[in-house]
Amino acid sequence: PRFPAMASESGDGLATLKRCLSVLRDARNDSEQFAALLLVTKAVRAGEVDAKTRRQIFNAIGFTFPSRLLISQQPPADCPPHTFRALGLTLLACFCTDPELAGHSQILNKIPTFNDVLLSPCDPDCTSMVDDVYQCLSAVLATARGPMQLVTKGTVSALCQAYLNGGHGSERALTLLVGLLAIAEAKCWQRDAPQLLAVLSKLSSDFLKAEDMTKFELCEILPRFIPLSYPLTENSQGSECLCRLYKGLAEVLGSKLSQSQRDPALKLAASLVQACGAEWIPAGSAGSKFLALLVNLACVEVRLTLEEPDPLEVEGKKEVVTACYVLMEMGIQECLREENPLLENVQKMQLMRIMEEAFGAVIFYLRQVKQEELQDPFIFACVRVLGAWMAEETSSLKQEICELLPFLVDYARKLFKEGSPAESPPQAELVSTQGSALPQDALRFLLPGFCHLTAEDKPRDILITEGAPALLCEYFLQQWEVLTSESTAPAPLTSAEMSLQTMCGIFLNLVVTAPDLVRRDKTFSSLMDVLLKSLPLLLPQKHHLVLAANVATLGLMMARILAGSAALQGTQRAKEFFGAAIRLLSQAHVAQADPSSDGLALAVSPAYASAWEDIAELWFLGMQAWAGCVPLLPWLPDTALRARWLQGLAQLLSQVAPASVDCELVTAFQAVLVELARASQQCRDVILSHHGTEWANLYGMAALEQCLAEQ
Repeated sequence: PRFPAMASESGDGLATLKRCLSVLRDARNDSEQFAALLLVTKAVRAGEVDAKTRRQIFNAIGFTFPSRLLISQQPPADCPPHTFRALGLTLLACFCTDPELAGHSQILNKIPTFNDVLLSPCDPDCTSMVDDVYQCLSAVLATARGPMQLVTKGTVSALCQAYLNGGHGSERALTLLVGLLAIAEAKCWQRDAPQLLAVLSKLSSDFLKAEDMTKFELCEILPRFIPLSYPLTENSQGSECLCRLYKGLAEVLGSKLSQSQRDPALKLAASLVQACGAEWIPAGSAGSKFLALLVNLACVEVRLTLEEPDPLEVEGKKEVVTACYVLMEMGIQECLREENPLLENVQKMQLMRIMEEAFGAVIFYLRQVKQEELQDPFIFACVRVLGAWMAEETSSLKQEICELLPFLVDYARKLFKEGSPAESPPQAELVSTQGSALPQDALRFLLPGFCHLTAEDKPRDILITEGAPALLCEYFLQQWEVLTSESTAPAPLTSAEMSLQTMCGIFLNLVVTAPDLVRRDKTFSSLMDVLLKSLPLLLPQKHHLVLAANVATLGLMMARILAGSAALQGTQRAKEFFGAAIRLLSQAHVAQADPSSDGLALAVSPAYASAWEDIAELWFLGMQAWAGCVPLLPWLPDTALRARWLQGLAQLLSQVAPASVDCELVTAFQAVLVELARASQQCRDVILSHHGTEWANLYGMAALEQCLAEQ
């Protein structure tokens, strides 16, 4: 008699529920509380609870009673064994619809229980428990702490198993996995790779077999299961998945498709390219045709969308066009690949022509962009892909690119000034243009193109007029800070280091082609200060050898132009820089046993061997520039003497067979020796005391011989 009928019988559900809550608060024992709870959970399941009433239920019950229900082993008489657990889960599912409660530690510590329910056999009368668990997990996923708690407490594995078992609610398991991977892909794969691979294996098999719209629905889901953080190609199961996805995509894209069918297929292909490059596409005729088709379709899509842009149409197509950009970047790389190319030369030429037209459309679109649109991540994607084209293809669309340069410099400056993070979001972010956090680092993607363009008169003049040197100097400073804050342990080349190397190339172009600009623009004095400070710090870190060679050569070339500046008047920092430059230049060659004779031959030192291809030209330029600085900086011979460079060079040339030293090296060594001998009597004496006249004659160093012969 204490418990009123529920809504379906009384017609007034909320009033009844409130009376139940009152009973619940005043219950004298567990059986009364249990009876009241049955009525409350019945109302909850009937969906009759608003936010206010939900909070009242929580205030009346709290977490303690549901927690007791979950662990209770003794159900009421004539009730199924899981009765208490089902009641507890229903209450927690009710609480979880309140975001504040969903992130509560009392909910988060129930995650292992939720996992157990998913992994337990599901009888027909247990389905409501499974539904409640999915509701709880969905709510936890939407909280700030939830995703990481789910990953660390084993939910990824449980969801994978639930999906693979195919029981009640398995599609919800897949939806939750997609959500978790979107937030914490790397952690998920790091912890549960075998289980995720099993899901990918099933999805890829279903994709290959499907002959209805399921195929295109899977195109939407599959990208989330193709990880950037886990190398699928290095795993046999992963490779099998990729093979099935290739076959399925080849079948799809080789058919006549509607727009709604083609778009998800292109996005799936782009996600595969981001994760695996072109490795998932097999070598041979079928693979090369498929690759050419992919790039062709991407270019057509870009042209159709951007050549006559309807703002509304473009808005709806941004995601697929961004995916097409990924495919076009792959197209550029494959057209340039010389070792084991996937494409034949005829295909390469055809694709380059098609891509040129697509990049023409990208340039056309960017020229229409209004100031208020610059925050759009899609603009960033357009600039990035154009940067990839400018980095490799220097002859086509030159006029159009020159006309766009003011926009590109302005855009890059705007993002940089807004406090752009030094590291841009990973490439995966490109496939989605939704919610991408600006500002981003556009300059990083434009630098290689700028390096080519500063070697040519017209684009260089535009870049100078638009203030690019000052912007690049600021960016150099920022990237230097990023590099010095990174680990000092040897690691793969970071984007900061690559950017610094490329900027050294840009500045070298300006030093060679526009020395007056270097002389008058204060930007270069600031840059000189950074270079003087950087080289002594870089040199001891052997994994930064290529960057050190770039910094040294640029600094030496600039020092010839800025020799009159205060920073180069024998200051401690200048002496440290030139001392470091001597170490870099002098340690590049060693005397080594010559297998073809009993003597010694000159060879690139082992420490430089792996990087020599990248730094050989810089070394020769550096030697030439160092020699050029000697007559301009009177204190420089002293630095060379203190470093014992002359003694080392004399010893090296005395030890090795002259035939092992090519004429280019002889010229480089002679230039330094002659300038030091001319500038300093002490240097001249050191060379003479080390039999300089003899080996100068031996190596055909006529200028040095003459210099040493003069009184």
